[in-house]
Amino acid sequence: MQKKITSSLRGFLPVAIPGYFANWLHHKQTLFTNREGLPRRAIPIISGLAMTLSSLRGFVPVAIPGYFTNWLHHNQTLFTNFGGLPRRARTLLAMTAAFFIFFSKQSIAQDADKVYMFAYFKGSSADGLHLAYSDDGYKWSALKKDSSFLKPMVGNDKLMRDPCIVKDDKGTYHMVWTLSWKEKGIGYASSKDLVNWSGQKDIPVMEHEAGAKNCWAPEIFFDEKKQEFMIYWATTITGRFPATDSMGDNDHRIYYVTTKDFVNFSKAKLLYEKNFNVIDATIQKIGKQYVMFLKDETLRPVQKNLRIATSKKLTKGYSKPTEPITGKYWAEGPTAVKIGDEWVVYFDKYRDHKYGAITSKDLKTWTDVSEKIKLPPGIRHGTIFTITKAELAVLLK
Repeated sequence: MQKKITSSLRGFLPVAIPGYFANWLHHKQTLFTNREGLPRRAIPIISGLAMTLSSLRGFVPVAIPGYFTNWLHHNQTLFTNFGGLPRRARTLLAMTAAFFIFFSKQSIAQDADKVYMFAYFKGSSADGLHLAYSDDGYKWSALKKDSSFLKPMVGNDKLMRDPCIVKDDKGTYHMVWTLSWKEKGIGYASSKDLVNWSGQKDIPVMEHEAGAKNCWAPEIFFDEKKQEFMIYWATTITGRFPATDSMGDNDHRIYYVTTKDFVNFSKAKLLYEKNFNVIDATIQKIGKQYVMFLKDETLRPVQKNLRIATSKKLTKGYSKPTEPITGKYWAEGPTAVKIGDEWVVYFDKYRDHKYGAITSKDLKTWTDVSEKIKLPPGIRHGTIFTITKAELAVLLK
């Protein structure tokens, strides 16, 4: 419950503003003048908040981003000037201040307890899952001397390429991976601690498609509201999109299934089709929209770059892709993570045999930070997620 409340503080919170409180705020406009420590972009938000509170009655939705809760934590005298308020208003205000300060402390504590994890493969992927960790999201250290945590046991080729790991709200980690270059299924296993894994499954997501040639780079999105997982991946179906068959050696589109238990699955449906060869999709919920980072796999004329598509719904309605967000090099396997107030996208510069990274605060202007990252040698296409320091301690044993 505490985690959910803290999460809501970073979005919109309905705040009760009785008439006498609003009048008091109107005459106490210096309330929000202590802005030391706030980033420049936060100042107009605070000013607008003060003006809104001083003019409105009833309930108003107030944006509480993470940096605001941190600022509240360090400016606890913000709500101490109670002169002119009736007793019941002083009580209300004191309780409100305590509420914000308490949960801002919880938010800061949660951030301090977070460790970034990178799940990846090496070489042909026949040795299985590798894991690395980072405190800052830029400098990574391999775990277990960069040896495998789980060896592939399913599929004819017994590979474990492109591992994707997500954690549900009950504390279970779920992983999917590419098990073969040419088969119609994807690999799946689960774990409570990333050390001890369940039996592996070959999920035949495209077995019903006679012309399906492969299932590449599957990923999972956990829909907490629906208590449902969406698994999505790239497949080429022979002759399905003839207009673009001549633009590459394959003609992939992104497909998906949903499941609540990894036993029963919906039938595969098309998730992304914008008349070009596309692979390596990864989706993040950012604000009220779903953001898909993807690879334009077009070979003729050559693209081989990363782009973005967005939608208001998880399973449909994604936009046409943006212009490339990566450079003139060939890039694939994006994985995105929020670090501070920036989004960082890691990707595999597979022709150059190294990794790259770009950052953005608005998902429009991107800066290359490849020189700032340090990764285990030989790392290939994987995904970044977070764990706690206690969980890391188990992995370090």
